[in-house]
Amino acid sequence: MILSMTGYGKGVASYGSRKITAEIKSLNSKQLDLSSRLPSIYREKELELRNMVAAALTRGKVDMLVYTESDGEASVAELNMSALKAYKRSLEQMSTQLGIDLPADWYATLLRLPDVFATETSSDISAEELQALADAVKTSIDALVEFRTQEGARLAAFFEEKIANIRRLLADVEPCEAERVPKIKARIEEALASLEGIDYDKGRFEQEMIFYIEKLDVSEEKLRLANHLDYFLETLHSDSSGQGKKLGFIAQEMGREINTLGSKSNHAEMQRIVVRMKDELEQIKEQVLNVL
Repeated sequence: MILSMTGYGKGVASYGSRKITAEIKSLNSKQLDLSSRLPSIYREKELELRNMVAAALTRGKVDMLVYTESDGEASVAELNMSALKAYKRSLEQMSTQLGIDLPADWYATLLRLPDVFATETSSDISAEELQALADAVKTSIDALVEFRTQEGARLAAFFEEKIANIRRLLADVEPCEAERVPKIKARIEEALASLEGIDYDKGRFEQEMIFYIEKLDVSEEKLRLANHLDYFLETLHSDSSGQGKKLGFIAQEMGREINTLGSKSNHAEMQRIVVRMKDELEQIKEQVLNVL
């Protein structure tokens, strides 16, 4: 069964007072185009997480977002006391050397300076928390794959409907063929009759007519188009992965046969049938772009 490239997945894992959330969304793309945003404390795991996502999703424009939330006292930022002490000493020395007043509000002054809040580093992260991070990302990947599967089933039903429509239109071509040859022959004979004083060899006329009709024969195009329709459905329901590009190639071949039918039709109703075939095929081509 085919998979869609469009999807969304979310995974949540907890470690201690910290809740880790991973969200992944994907759209169609010719190749894998992966972007990621993680908290700075998890940067050392970014490459490993990207490889995990790439192995599971294969293709598409993929965005991965990881963020954390803390509850209770853990959400309160801690002050970097060593930095605050160093800033205070420097300001006092500046006041003495430059002869300027000390700040009237030490708190407001010091808390605006860089790095006065202690930040967690990757070395502070335990193996258990990193495993929780990996679990959250894995859960979001699984959810996205499930989304892709459901969307793929919807696309498969859509393709089956469109292929059936083209097949019915192809069957409608046959009655047009039955009346096409006599109409073409009558039209040419009328044109010749309208030319006064022109005589022509009836036998030669029949030979040329046969040659002309053979050039307009669409039996091969109809057969090839029918084979392409069967091959499209066979590929659609195959167990192999990554059918999107293959389905796109088959749709292109279907388009060539339909275009040839139109160029050879020389019949108003048959041309209308071809236009309807093209409309169905364009809808297929548009949605094939979403298939993995």
